[in-house]
Amino acid sequence: MIWTYTIIFLLAAIPFLEIAAIIPIAIIGGLPAIPVIIVAFLGNLLTIVLLIVFIDAIRNWRKKKKENDDEQDSKRQKRAKSLWDKYGLPGLTFIGPFFVGSHLSALLAVTFGGTRIRTLTLMTASLAFWAILIGSASFFGFDSFVADEENLGFITRMIHVNN
Repeated sequence: MIWTYTIIFLLAAIPFLEIAAIIPIAIIGGLPAIPVIIVAFLGNLLTIVLLIVFIDAIRNWRKKKKENDDEQDSKRQKRAKSLWDKYGLPGLTFIGPFFVGSHLSALLAVTFGGTRIRTLTLMTASLAFWAILIGSASFFGFDSFVADEENLGFITRMIHVNN
């Protein structure tokens, strides 16, 4: 069982997979919701902390890459900038993880002018909020979707209807 939670931790730490994908998959896979939510939250938070701590090195790397590639801002960056312009740091840290991902939200929040401590505080609160919301929705939504009178589950019902 420890390997299962280690994998959840590592997958939640990967940018763009994060808690939004890992928590529902793990809960629907039959793992207990509360440990999944906690482990996924910690995995995602770890990489956010590392990102904020090493922001200067990441910023320099991105600047060099951008100079060499002459690349335009991505669609996600434009969305994040729009959120920043409209709602500021709290908006980007709370709404951003849903629209552009938590890692990019944290990176751009600091890049756009948020302090490291404030960004980390708001990102921690945001990740906790999203982890609990997604975990609860996955647990209760899937449970009510699957539950029936005979407690067979939706797959078994589909098989019996077709026979």
